[in-house]
Amino acid sequence: MRDLANHIEVRRAISPAAAITDNTPYVSQIIDLFGFEMLVFAILLGAIADADATFTVLVEHGDAANLSDAAAVPDAQLTGTEASAGFKFDDDNKVRKIGYVGSKRYVRLTVTPANNSGNVFLSAAAILSGARHLPTAAQSA
Repeated sequence: MRDLANHIEVRRAISPAAAITDNTPYVSQIIDLFGFEMLVFAILLGAIADADATFTVLVEHGDAANLSDAAAVPDAQLTGTEASAGFKFDDDNKVRKIGYVGSKRYVRLTVTPANNSGNVFLSAAAILSGARHLPTAAQSA
């Protein structure tokens, strides 16, 4: 059977955001990996109005629920690179992804603009897999 829906859980990471015209970082929800083995962040881009903006990606992890112990994830614990998950002004309507294979329970994603003076439309989802108990929830926060 080709069922993916019961083998993943999708959680809101960064709610759809529009019309941010400065360099304020987009910081995701803290994702709790309890009960799951795998995580990938999907970054969904809409229109990017600025002609020279760039956006860097940072993945952090920790053991504290509030990530007061947050540390940058080592490259060896990522699938893909933060550089390849980043994007620039001419990447309208694309999707980027970056996976986490580390052992910490809590993870978050930050997307930081530079040189941005135009509207940016983006969101991000956390896709969890490798559930210890199936099926996964049909609805998540």
